[in-house]
Order: sequence, then C-alpha cells, then structure tokens
Amino acid sequence: MSSRAARLAGFSTSISPPNNLIVGVVTATSFIGTVTGNVTGNLTGNVTGNVTGNVTGNVTGNATGLSGTPNLNVGVITATSYRGDGSLLTGVGIGSTGSVNTTGIGTFGTVVATADLDIPNGTYAQRPVGVATGSLRYNTEAGKLELYNGSSWVEILLGGAVLDPSINVGVFGGGYTPSKTNTLDYITIATTGNAADFGDLTLARQALAACSSSTRGVFGGGYAPGQSNVIDYITITSAGNATDFGDLTVARDAISACSSSTRGVFGGGYISPAAQNILDYITIATTGNAIDFGDLSIIRFAPGACSSSTRGVFGGGGGPAPSYTASNVIDYITIATTGNATDFGDLTVARYQVAACSSSTRGVFGGGGGTPSENNTIDYITISSTGNATDFGDLNVTRRYSSACSSSTRGVFGGGITPSATNTIDYITIASTGNATDFGDLSVARGNLAACSNAHGGLS
Repeated sequence: MSSRAARLAGFSTSISPPNNLIVGVVTATSFIGTVTGNVTGNLTGNVTGNVTGNVTGNVTGNATGLSGTPNLNVGVITATSYRGDGSLLTGVGIGSTGSVNTTGIGTFGTVVATADLDIPNGTYAQRPVGVATGSLRYNTEAGKLELYNGSSWVEILLGGAVLDPSINVGVFGGGYTPSKTNTLDYITIATTGNAADFGDLTLARQALAACSSSTRGVFGGGYAPGQSNVIDYITITSAGNATDFGDLTVARDAISACSSSTRGVFGGGYISPAAQNILDYITIATTGNAIDFGDLSIIRFAPGACSSSTRGVFGGGGGPAPSYTASNVIDYITIATTGNATDFGDLTVARYQVAACSSSTRGVFGGGGGTPSENNTIDYITISSTGNATDFGDLNVTRRYSSACSSSTRGVFGGGITPSATNTIDYITIASTGNATDFGDLSVARGNLAACSNAHGGLS
C-alpha cells in the first residue's frame, strides 16, 4: 500500500509524527513490539522510552517499545510511515486524509479503501513463496492480477494459471476418451510430473492438430463428429479456455501441423473415404481463416509433423479406407513460402498415427500404427538435410495416436491408444538417443489428441 491514510483503533488513537517516520511492528488494535521514530499524539497505555509510565493525554517525544492494554493482536504491519487520526476503527482503514506506506502486511479483519488500494506487484521471478492462500499481487510481466490458490498463482478473473513465459510449457488438447473431449491440460517440460488442467477447447473433438508460437497455441481440424474446419487458440502463458480463431480451408480430421514463430502449416488429413494431400497455413499472431499453401508429395492421413525455424517436415501417414496402408514417406516444406512439399527420405518403419517433435536441428518421430497395430518405434532426422531416418530408441509405452511437444532439448510424448486410451507421458533428450523415460500422466487418459509448446524447434 502507498500514500493513503491509516486509521488504527485501540489504545493508540492518534499518531501524527512530524517527520512521517515510524519504523517497526504495529498491531491494529494496540501497539506491541518496537516502534522507533518521533511520535506525537494521544497515547493511552504503557509507554517505554524517553517517556515511561502509564500515560493518558498528549505525549511528544521519542518512544521505543509501545504496548497497549490489553494487547489485542488483530494484525501486524511493518511500516515506514503512518498518518491519520485513527479514530475508533477496528483493523486498518485507508482513507483520503493522509497516507500509509507499508513494506509488509500481515492479517487484518477489514481493509477499506475509499479511492484505490495499492497491492504488491512484481515480475514472475519476484513471486513470493510460502504465502497464505488467497494472497493477491499484480504480475507486471503478464499484466494480470494474480491470486495464490494454495498451490500456484492463478489469474484472478479466469482462475487459470499464469505461466512464466521463461518456463517451457507443453499443452495437450482434445482427443478420444472413448468419447470426444475438449480437455486442455499442460506440463512444465523441463520437470516431470502429472499434467494440470488448462481449460477447454471451443469444440470437443479428436484427431486434430496443433502448432504454436512462443505465446500462442493453435488447434485445428478434427472429428466432432464429422470432419471439422474449426481453428481455435490459447495464450500458452495464461491457462483458460480456447477462443475461436477461424476455419481451415477444408474440414478434415487425422491432420498434422508444424510451425515457425510466425506461421503455422496444417498438412494431410482425412475426408471420408479418402486421405488428403492438402496444405494450408495461418499467421499465428492474427486470427482468420487458413490460406492454401500447396500439397504434400503424397496423399495421407495422420502423419507426424515437426519443424525448424525455416523448414517443416511431415513423416509417415496412412492411405484411404479400407486398407489404410501405412507410409514411410518423409517430405518437407519451406514454411515462409508456399508450394508443394518435396521428398526428404523415409522413416525406419512405415506407420501412421505417428507423433513428432523437434529441436532446432533434429526431428523425432515416435509411435504410430500399421503393422503391428501399435508401435513403440522412435526414429530421428536432421531437419536441415535430407535422407532416411535413423533409429533413436523406443517409447516407454507402445501406442499409436499419441501427440508430442518439445523444448529445445526435451521431447515429450503424451496419451495415445494402446489399444485403449492411455494417460501415459514419457520423454526423451532430443540430442541423444535411447529409450523414453516415464514423465507422469495426463489429467485425462485419451488418444487422438494434439500438442504444442512455447519452446519447440521452430521457435529457435
């Protein structure tokens, strides 16, 4: 609090220091502890300092260690100055006749502000720890009012977590549970643990795709039932429900997506009874409908997609019903341009319903379906070159229709079909090779979901 009148009730009824300086600990209904500075006013109680004894009336002088009778602790203020008449109030009142500047606030029964109330503020890094449930502050980086809910700081208006943009966050959206869901949940990629609730998509659907910038995640397409053209978006650093973005050029499910920091590209998909080679794109920072980009090198549904800052790569996929023939094809695009995809090479195992993630240099494809129905294969490519994928290791759980997100160093695979829906999350270190390690669980077990992050390889 700053520059307001403080009115204190109890055995100290008026404090008007000439130099506006009292430093120490004060209770709301009486003075207990140490107060140093020049004190002028009506004091009732025991005063120890330059004035000693039971004093009633006007006392002027230096007083140290003021204790009222009785000692009623309603709350504690650590203050740099107080002004005001303090007449007959319980707790602390803040009015317009003076000012109160505090460096720390304890617990009070009532705080009343007649003009405005100044609360603590600061950056993400300055968030206090060990605070009481219900504590308030203003996040100067996020531009949001925050409340501590007992476990984390959340946005006071929406109730969603306000996430530090310097922390790498992955968000998983939609899927099949075995009913279609609009669930959004998130993880902190650098740690391990279970996913936490983020909010809801605008439409419950499965077999959708996601891409992202460092601040915004975008989810497009899917099956709702029927193929969907819906695109919606979230602000990755502030948990809450998704907002309508626009429409894909063609409604379809079993789609994939990749992105740079500015542009997202959706590729492939399925429109019964045929797989598609469609590519369309959006500008992530704006809203609006997608625009035609070109075509994949072959028609297919449910490929995996990942990217560097310049190149998007699509790997694997399946053909039309009834055979759903699995493909090992990898092709690539230059994200900043438009045009058809170019052949890159082959995956180590032909499969569809594959998940993919990347650092700025390496793309990793995990899991999928085909022969056998579920696959635990992980293979990788160097995005800037062309050529066939190389074996990386195995997923912790064999599955298809998983999803993946990443930081610049770690890839995380979440959910999937085993053949039933799973809540498994496992992770890899992208720059190395080896089997995945258990990370935690999604908040809802599901497959056919999508994932994005604020730190993937396309943002480097």
